[in-house]
Amino acid sequence: MNASATRTAPTVPLDELPADLGPDAAVLVLEDGRTSVGRAYGARGTTVGEIVFNTGMTGYQETLTDPSYHRQIVVMTAPHIGNTGVNDEDPESGRIWVSGYVVRDPARRYSSWRADRSLDEELAAQGVVGISDVDTRALTRHLRELGVMRAAIFSGEDLVRGGRVRPVADLVEEVRSAPAMEGAALAAEVSVTEAYTIEPLGEHAGQEPVATVVAVDLGIKSMTPYRMAERGMRVHVVPATTDIATIESLQPDGVFFSNGPGDPGAATTEVELLRAVLDRKIPYFGICYGNQIFGRALGYGTYKLAYGHRGINQPVMDRTTGKVEVTAHNHGFAVDAPLDGESTAPYDDGRYGRVRVSHIGLNDQVVEGLEALDLPAFSVQYHPEAAAGPHDAAYLFDRFLDLMNQSTTEQEA
Repeated sequence: MNASATRTAPTVPLDELPADLGPDAAVLVLEDGRTSVGRAYGARGTTVGEIVFNTGMTGYQETLTDPSYHRQIVVMTAPHIGNTGVNDEDPESGRIWVSGYVVRDPARRYSSWRADRSLDEELAAQGVVGISDVDTRALTRHLRELGVMRAAIFSGEDLVRGGRVRPVADLVEEVRSAPAMEGAALAAEVSVTEAYTIEPLGEHAGQEPVATVVAVDLGIKSMTPYRMAERGMRVHVVPATTDIATIESLQPDGVFFSNGPGDPGAATTEVELLRAVLDRKIPYFGICYGNQIFGRALGYGTYKLAYGHRGINQPVMDRTTGKVEVTAHNHGFAVDAPLDGESTAPYDDGRYGRVRVSHIGLNDQVVEGLEALDLPAFSVQYHPEAAAGPHDAAYLFDRFLDLMNQSTTEQEA
């Protein structure tokens, strides 16, 4: 038997939580009553959120700092986490965004020449409550069968009341009182409050930009504007609350909507902003949340997936080329659009013309991309910036640049 398996505490029934858990204990409680005892990892206390699982074998630091995980407790399906520690170069934002962290076997010591500190230390320093030594494989199977749900991690003094371990029924009630992800408008909570600009990088550094892009930050990862800047673009990253007049004042060749957290059905302001962009025929590219907002702007619906796509190993087919890409995902909602052939965008009696599903998920046939055929606009549901993840989808940034160049040529003609 693997030595690590003996350290993994079993799931216990509601009425069998031990009376004395010890000072390092932590308890994971799901809203359906499933309760697991483990060891505190990171900060001690209480955290509540939607519990989801990530299937990536690497990239835990990028996962933790992805704003799309705001208000979510993340379960890592890879058993060993923290092996390479934490450094100051790989974060995808200025802080850890996950509400809580669930791992099976945390590294006893980290080993990497790039590491500055341990993952446990980083979680504790940023106040992120976690739990280790739980059976994450069984937990993932449970979430796959029943769907993601609300959950909480309790540790330290928050596990005790009146000198006794709190009743499980009390813990479950606290979980069930937390807000659900459906209907949550969260982009403004993770967006920057002030705009900033990334100038052309690499071989394009110091040169005039080949195009100017306004990137609306709905929870953008830091690598995304850099991928565009590496191709010679000047990227103005603006807050989620930016209006169309401000965007136009920057004279963009294209507009980009980023990934982000929350329910796209609650993104009314963002949808209206995108419609203003489409009405002006400014070339548009959206990823992840930006794909869902594009779908809604066109008049299609969105729906919540049972357990979503989160990881760096999701197969997607680009219907334009027939190529299958292995891609990085982080989404719990999807666009409801016809998979076969072309359809007329439902909004305002077909105001935006014809649309087709350009990419499709091969695991479950979920819409993974949209392309407007009568407007310069397209989107994908995944992360082409590849941080972390494979670089199969990097060509999408080139496709965006081609779209902007084509639009400029047509205007000049």
